[in-house]
Amino acid sequence: MLLCLTANHRNASFDILEKLSVGAPSAAGNLVAGTTSVSGAVVLATCNRFEAYLEVDEPVASTDSSAVDATVDAMSAASGVSATELRESVTVISGDAVVEHLFAVSAGLESVVIGEDEISGQVRRALEQARAAGTTSSGLEQLFQRASTTSRTVKTTTAVGTAGRSLVRLALELASSRVTDWSQARVLMIGTGSYAGASHAALRDRGADDITVYSPSGRAAKFALSRGIRPTTDLAAAIADADVIVSCTIVEGHILTAELLAGAERTLVIDLGLPRNVDPAVAELEGIELLDLETISLHAPLEELNATTEARSLVGQAAAAFAAAGAEQALAPAVVALRRHIFDLLDAEIDRARGRGDSSPQTEAALRHLVSVLLHTPSVRARELARAGEAQAFTDGLTALFGIDPSSTATVVSLGAVTEERQGLA
Repeated sequence: MLLCLTANHRNASFDILEKLSVGAPSAAGNLVAGTTSVSGAVVLATCNRFEAYLEVDEPVASTDSSAVDATVDAMSAASGVSATELRESVTVISGDAVVEHLFAVSAGLESVVIGEDEISGQVRRALEQARAAGTTSSGLEQLFQRASTTSRTVKTTTAVGTAGRSLVRLALELASSRVTDWSQARVLMIGTGSYAGASHAALRDRGADDITVYSPSGRAAKFALSRGIRPTTDLAAAIADADVIVSCTIVEGHILTAELLAGAERTLVIDLGLPRNVDPAVAELEGIELLDLETISLHAPLEELNATTEARSLVGQAAAAFAAAGAEQALAPAVVALRRHIFDLLDAEIDRARGRGDSSPQTEAALRHLVSVLLHTPSVRARELARAGEAQAFTDGLTALFGIDPSSTATVVSLGAVTEERQGLA
C-alpha cells in the first residue's frame, strides 16, 4: 500500500520545512532497514515542502499505524523537529490518493507558484537519491516514473507554466516594486546550483546585466564563464558594491549575517535558500530590505494558486489509470489461479482419455480452445471488477465456487499477459 506524509507551505512553518530539508532525506535508509512494515521510501524535500512516500506492507486507514509512527520518529531524529511537532505538521495520505497527490506535485500544481519549473526535476532527483541509497521499491519506482510522464504531459498540453513562472521569477516580480530599473541595478548572486541558473535567466529577462556571482563552494568562475558574468571570491566587497543580493545556495548555515551587511546601504536581499541563507536579523538593519521564501509565499497571487481545470483533469485521469492498472496487477494472481485450476482439470481429463485410447490431436486442440474461450469472460470480469474497486468480489467468488486460494500461487503476471496467453492457446 502507498502512504505519504506531507508538510508544505500551506500546513507547516518554514522553520520546520527548513529543518526537514536538511536532515530528513538521510533518514530513509534507517527507516527502511529498521522497520518491517516499510518496504520502500522516497523522500522529497524542497524549499516549500517535505514529503515521505512509502510502500508499506499493511493497510493504513488512519494516521495511527506503525508505518506512520516509524516515519515520524525517523524524520524527527534526523531533523531535530520534535515528533509531536512533526506529527501536528504533516498530513497523512494513503492508497490511491497518494498517486494523484504526487502527480499534482510533480506537475507543479501544489507549488507556491502554480506550474513552477523546478519541482519536476526535484521529484526525479528524489527518486535517484532513493535508488542510490537502496530505499526505493518496485511500487515507488512505477509511481515516480509515471509522475514524471504526467508532469511532461501537463506542461506540454496545457497552459500551466507557459508564462515561465517560477519561485525565482515571482521573487523578482515582487522585487520590481523596489527596483525601478533592473538594467542599472548592481546584482550579486550567491550560489551556482539549479536555482542560481534559474535566477540568472530571470534576472536577464528583467534586463539586469551588471551581475556578479559568489560561490561558497568555489565554483563561481566556471558558472560565470558560461554566462558572461563576473565571478568574485571577496564576498564582503561584493556585498558593499551591490544594490540587490539574490542568495540561492543549499549550503548549511547563514551565508549573509547582520555583521556582513552592517555597512550596506539601500540593499534589497532576496533569500531563496532553504535552509535559509540569510540571518533573519538582517531585516532589522537600517536600509536593508529582506525578501525571503515565507514572504514570497504570502504574496503569491491568488490566481497562481489555482491550476487550470484542464491540468487538474489530466492529473486526475492519469492517477485513475495508474490506480486501475495497479488494481488489475493485484488481481492477476487470482486470474492465474483460476486458469491453472481449469487447465489442470482439462489436462487430467485428456490424460484419462488418452489412457482409454479415446483422444486425437484434433479433439485435444478443440477442448483447449473451448476452455480458453470459456475463461475469457472471467478474465474480462476480473479486469472490470479490479477497475471498479471490487477485486475482492472476484477472489471471494473463486473461493466459493472452486475452493481456490489465489494467495497460494507464486506466479505474478499482468492481466495483459493473461490475455496474451489466452490468445496464444485459441
